[in-house]
Amino acid sequence: MTNKKGFSRCGELYIDRLREEGRYSTAHVYKNALFSFSVFCGTCNVSFRQITRESLRLYGQYLYENGLKLNTISTYMRMLRSIYNRGVEAGNAPFVPRLFHEAYTGIDVCQKRALTAAELHRLLFDDPRSERLRRIQDIASLLFQLCGMSFADLAHLEKSALENNILRYNRIKTKTPMSVEVLDSAMVKIDRLRSVRKSQPGCPDYLLDILCGDKSRKDEKAYREYQSALRWFNNSLKELARALHLKSPVTSYTLRHSWATIAKYRGVSIEMISEALGHKWGSRNLVGISVYLCHSKQEELFVYYSM
Repeated sequence: MTNKKGFSRCGELYIDRLREEGRYSTAHVYKNALFSFSVFCGTCNVSFRQITRESLRLYGQYLYENGLKLNTISTYMRMLRSIYNRGVEAGNAPFVPRLFHEAYTGIDVCQKRALTAAELHRLLFDDPRSERLRRIQDIASLLFQLCGMSFADLAHLEKSALENNILRYNRIKTKTPMSVEVLDSAMVKIDRLRSVRKSQPGCPDYLLDILCGDKSRKDEKAYREYQSALRWFNNSLKELARALHLKSPVTSYTLRHSWATIAKYRGVSIEMISEALGHKWGSRNLVGISVYLCHSKQEELFVYYSM
């Protein structure tokens, strides 16, 4: 019998609430964390009494020994802490000072995510000898050229977002308003990837041929379609990297982090980079930041911004 006031039930109720609000991505992370901890505990009906400093220590060790990266462990621990705090607020769990103090909830800055300029040049310019992988190259290049745009934001761009070589959109994750200049080299790639599907009533009219655009954004099926597209892109990126003999791991996030890293070493301020990535609230006018990819042996990449 499920404990209606237990830890598992508290987590399930919050996940249901997130889904009702259309926050499917956040709900997915909570669900994974709760499932992982339930497997560790050997029950799908975890009680609040089972959340102790010792059980959390053992759980963290269990995750590490099973090959999870530190940032994933941190995410799971933060999800568990959030669920526990909700139980405390509801009066279903006792307040235990510093309960999660020894649990790892930090960020592993040593985990390599950026490519060098030379590696990035190979990824974006070397010929993979495959039309399918050239399409992946185009998407990867756009992620970099559009100031490290996330795959989620790129996939969900609508045709109305592009006007006079300026992209105006709200970030999927934070809803931050963004404005980015599209250079001619990026526009060529957009034209190659442009969707020719007819818009459907009540559905988004996507700019690029990545998502179908036949579902309402609030429909959970649309989220599942995006997750499938993200898996497809990440798997294809790995295939592209192998075809070009790159040894560094490559994911959609690699392009975002590589843009930030290269911009930093080219003299762009941390504040400007943070704004370009949409890390701060408020309207961000990024027309003054331009990213050029130069197909040249002397200068593979350079970033500049003009005021």
